[in-house]
Amino acid sequence: MSEHRRKPPQPQGGGDGRAAARRGQYDPSSGRRAAPRGATGSPSDYGFRSYGTDSQGSGGAERPYGSRAEARRAAQRNTGGRRRAADNGSHGPGGPAGPGRDRGRASMAPGKKRLIDYPRAHKFGWRRWVPSWKLVSGLSLTFLGSLVALVGVGYAMVGVPSENTAAQSQNNVYYWGNGQQMVATGTGVNRQNVTIDQIPEAMQYAVISAENKSFYTDSGVDPMGIARALVNMARGGQTQGGSTITQQFVKNTYLSQDQTITRKFKEMFISIKVGTKLTKPEILQGYLNTSYFGRGAYGIQAAAQTYYGVNAKDLTPSQCAVLASLLKGATYYDPAGNPDIDPSATRQANYKRSHERWAWILEEMHKDGHLNDADYQQAIKTYPLPQGRKAVKGMTGQISYLADTAKKYVLAHSNITEAQFDQGGYQIYTTFDKAKVNALSAAVAKVQKARLDPKNREKDKYVQFGAASVVPNDGKIVALYGGAGYENNHFTNNADTSGVPVGSTWKPFVLAAAMQDGTYKTDGVGVSPLSKYNGDDNLKVQRPDGTFYLNKDNSIFRQRNESTHAWGYITLRKAMEQSINTPFVQLGVDVGLTKVRDMAHASGILTDSMLQGLNPSFAIGTSTPSAIRMADAYATFAASGEHVEPYSVTAVKYGGQPLNGFDKPKASRAMDENVANNVTDVLQNVIQNGTGQNAKALGRTAAGKTGTTDSNKSAWFVGYTRQLATSVAMFRENPKDAELLSMNGTAGVESIHGGDIPTSVWTEYMKAALKNSNDLGFPDATKIGQISDEAGAPSPTPTISITPSETPSETPSATPSETITAPSPSVTETCQFAWNCSTDGGDTGSTSGTTSSPTATETTGNGNTRGNANGGNLFGGSTG
Repeated sequence: MSEHRRKPPQPQGGGDGRAAARRGQYDPSSGRRAAPRGATGSPSDYGFRSYGTDSQGSGGAERPYGSRAEARRAAQRNTGGRRRAADNGSHGPGGPAGPGRDRGRASMAPGKKRLIDYPRAHKFGWRRWVPSWKLVSGLSLTFLGSLVALVGVGYAMVGVPSENTAAQSQNNVYYWGNGQQMVATGTGVNRQNVTIDQIPEAMQYAVISAENKSFYTDSGVDPMGIARALVNMARGGQTQGGSTITQQFVKNTYLSQDQTITRKFKEMFISIKVGTKLTKPEILQGYLNTSYFGRGAYGIQAAAQTYYGVNAKDLTPSQCAVLASLLKGATYYDPAGNPDIDPSATRQANYKRSHERWAWILEEMHKDGHLNDADYQQAIKTYPLPQGRKAVKGMTGQISYLADTAKKYVLAHSNITEAQFDQGGYQIYTTFDKAKVNALSAAVAKVQKARLDPKNREKDKYVQFGAASVVPNDGKIVALYGGAGYENNHFTNNADTSGVPVGSTWKPFVLAAAMQDGTYKTDGVGVSPLSKYNGDDNLKVQRPDGTFYLNKDNSIFRQRNESTHAWGYITLRKAMEQSINTPFVQLGVDVGLTKVRDMAHASGILTDSMLQGLNPSFAIGTSTPSAIRMADAYATFAASGEHVEPYSVTAVKYGGQPLNGFDKPKASRAMDENVANNVTDVLQNVIQNGTGQNAKALGRTAAGKTGTTDSNKSAWFVGYTRQLATSVAMFRENPKDAELLSMNGTAGVESIHGGDIPTSVWTEYMKAALKNSNDLGFPDATKIGQISDEAGAPSPTPTISITPSETPSETPSATPSETITAPSPSVTETCQFAWNCSTDGGDTGSTSGTTSSPTATETTGNGNTRGNANGGNLFGGSTG
């Protein structure tokens, strides 16, 4: 027998030998290390050891070395792959049944069997972490069994919805700012169930062709659609609606639900049960009785009455296709438009969308065999335009616009959908002051009655007003005027809609940007309002690189004023007072039109209401913000540069519980305090000496600016005190296509300006709104910026008799004037720059070169001179 197969002798000599064996030390007698513990099968290998003999040579008692777990771990540590291979091979005595097998059994002997053997005890290395097929199959069966049980329990617990109890409407209750109830309005009377035999087949098939072609053959549930919705919700995205009519019917019964995964599973169980318990006609009937068609109409019967004034059974196939298109989203497919909910849902855009989907649905019905050739040709012949909106109970006068504004605010500051909101049950607490709302409405009515005669003057027809009043330093909207009222078929809220250019009321933003940021010539140092710019008419506008703006035909663009009066070089303060265009157009370019835009935005103007492709006329009011936004932006000046977003709702409750998202907006600094105070100082002068003199009748400290646009299509006045900022817009609009019309000839005058009727409305309202309140004045404005005159402006000489100051030294008169005795630049001086050499059409003054003030015959209307481009202006423009 070879040496390496001979069994090594057992160690002699008591404890030292055994200790060496435990440590795996070298054994001199055999020429090899001692066997590791666990390899011999002796009791000591399983956790017992002997302490040897005592001093008398008697054997000592054995005691446990450690726990079974410790023995098992020790055996595993001392059993390497190579050693196992040697022990299990032909090298060990006994062959396959040798020490290797014994060691494996020894390592497991102390343990107990586990219910789930993972990690696997008898495997080593990575194999310990690979589950056995028994474990995998067992867990799979357990999961499937649990899922089946869960589905069964869910299926058993849900009930089948009924359209008789689903989507029951409640009132929405609106409250004034003092907590008193304003109006309770809901849709309970605008819903009536009908049976399937009262719903035309054309309506049934219009919905099926548009929404769910396989309705009569599918199971009622779209697993892939549900999976997509669940994945989207898990990712935090928008939830997706049911993709079958059955699922949508179920969804209609949960209009106030939270969009959660739990709810989605519940909807799935109900849909499955509905598919097995109800017939297809019953499901279709339930769907059409609970669907929302817009305008507060729930169900096909209410929709038929709302849009066409007929019962559902009397709808034509063509009308059915229009109503079916509304199910895709009434906000965007109601041809009457819905701009108060979404600015993109204009009348024109909605009509186009509705017309296209109406034609598509009819075509699908024809292709699906639900309309024969003759019926299809008849239905597609003419689009059946629905009738206009109607006022509902309580929604008359200004109440309709107040509720509309509050609703819009709620939808914008919560995850409540329009359908959920119109379902009712909400209590909306607004900021509106009843007395101020009535005062604003009364002011409009008084001026209309005194100045307009639509029965006898064609140009007085279609004249509209929009107005809003905001509290500075707070942002709450206390009053607005939206129009003649829903009862008079005026459904557009003029106070909260864009589309009416603001004209020269935009100029204060240009001045604020100049005082804050300076021009490209001042290296960021603010510009003083006493800086001089050329106020003459028909001037070229120069870019910072010295080139001029061009028209589309590559001719040089020239900015126009309303008057051809030759103002010469005047201060920005004077240009604001008389609302002259040319200085502010050039100033806007010098400051940078993007900085002007940023200043307006910081003050409260929404970016999407501003001209996107900036051009010189951007500086004089081609933008179209709402009356609410203009009042809020001027409130920023009144608050010394602090801006607060306008808000109309202070709290919303549902089921008595307050909803989140309606905290008061926080203030932010839009501009430096002294910049705002200097703008206010300049705008005070507009009222005292300029185009806004009609506002002096208010009898208290106020600031404001007039504005009128090209072709006299709109006129504005926006003004403020420390307590209140109010904007008033006046315009004419063609009711057929919402196109602005010229007001030349309106009220029996040649043209309407912001300093005329709009200022009169503003003054009447502010008198009432501020009655019994103190005149708080404005903070003092300190000198600001450096004087940075436009190139070509004359240098001051000792011959100047009146030194321009922040407070005009001349005595205000009925006809605003400013006598400038300083020499005007000569032709030679002005012609050193080719772009300001125009002299045609202007009043050149006396031969001494002095610029005369406009005479009474040169001024318009109430003697106020306004600047604008009347024709020939590529970019549009404004007057004062």
